[in-house]
Amino acid sequence: MNLPFRAPPASCNDIPVLRERGQREVFCGLTGIVWLHRKIQDAFFLVVGSRTCAHLIQSAAGVMIFAEPRFATAIIDERDLAGLSEIDAELDRVVNRLLERRPDIKMLFLVGSCPSEVIKLDLKRAAARLSQIHSPKVRVLNYSGSGIETTFTQGEDACLAALVPFSPLPANGYVPPLLVAGALSDVAEDQFRRIFAEMGLTDVGFLPARSAAAMPAIAPGTKYLLAQPFLNDTARALEERGAVHIPAPFPLGAEGTTAWFKAAADAFDIPEAKLRAATEAGHIRARLAMEPHRAMLEGKRIFFFPDSQLEIPLARFVAQELGMEPVEVGTPYLQRAHLAQEIGQLPAGTVVSEGQDVEKQLDRCRAAKPDLVVCGLGLANPLEAEGFTTKWSIELVFTPIHGYEQAGDLARLFSRPMDRRTRLGG
Repeated sequence: MNLPFRAPPASCNDIPVLRERGQREVFCGLTGIVWLHRKIQDAFFLVVGSRTCAHLIQSAAGVMIFAEPRFATAIIDERDLAGLSEIDAELDRVVNRLLERRPDIKMLFLVGSCPSEVIKLDLKRAAARLSQIHSPKVRVLNYSGSGIETTFTQGEDACLAALVPFSPLPANGYVPPLLVAGALSDVAEDQFRRIFAEMGLTDVGFLPARSAAAMPAIAPGTKYLLAQPFLNDTARALEERGAVHIPAPFPLGAEGTTAWFKAAADAFDIPEAKLRAATEAGHIRARLAMEPHRAMLEGKRIFFFPDSQLEIPLARFVAQELGMEPVEVGTPYLQRAHLAQEIGQLPAGTVVSEGQDVEKQLDRCRAAKPDLVVCGLGLANPLEAEGFTTKWSIELVFTPIHGYEQAGDLARLFSRPMDRRTRLGG
């Protein structure tokens, strides 16, 4: 096993970044409900929005409504927009009926949307009122999934930030040692728990937890690792509770996962030998799983359009672990404090861009002629028609990609479109 992560640049502000503001191509934050409703198994997500919001979530989740998933949309219609109906009373009626039908719900999120924000509907006040009515059986929280000036992964950030103030305080002055923030697949979470336990860290909380009652305690002095790079508001809320961030790369691939665990080991003075014993076997398995994909991808050039805020860690992964050459790495928002160690691993000369002017970026992509383009659904088909090979960025969010055991699956997400193009004779 090796630990090849270089030190980050002396100042993240020294990294040249191309900043753009113009037309964007992104999903809205409501999309986060697709994975959050599967993670928090006794929570329900009630979007207060339009029929378009309802169609988006149902289509993205691929769940028929008669299957009774743990999400729904309270439709804002023309009477609500015109101010002709008492929308608070209507919302109370919808929530009461929902909780009567679904007694298994322990946590209810009122999720704001573009329409609810346009008409200035105060869902925070509504959530507080409904929480008082239905407490202690159900806690009602609020966050915004609006697509106004946001990108789709910020829905998770807003949801977790809403959870933090209501996380329990530990009893008797106990300080929970470590918290992992960011929604992970249950498989990845179980793997991480096992490795932390082998390192000697047995009391590790995960935010979000799998149930409302299991949300982790947070106290001043609790140290936290981020599992996702887009949790800026969540990190701020944690630090307002007194938690302390452990700077680390993100657990993608063999090297990224090992460096993530090493950051935790350093923070808790865990000996190198104990870290190695806990991580070496997984590191080797991950390297072996990625080998056939590296053979296909090494030396290929890749272009990332801004979409998920995972772009910089993914670019580090494909460059460092698959031998690809990132031409441009676009991200909707650059969280410098959280990404310093990832940016420090990008090959010299990689263009990093923040924000988007889609027409200018399309021109740069066409001029660069990359072998693979990672982009949103709205750009993929037109680029495919122009002869480019594309990968939908949203797949990299919906698919479990964190940790050693998922490293081969992550590599396959990049090799599959290249293999498809080869098989089709492109």
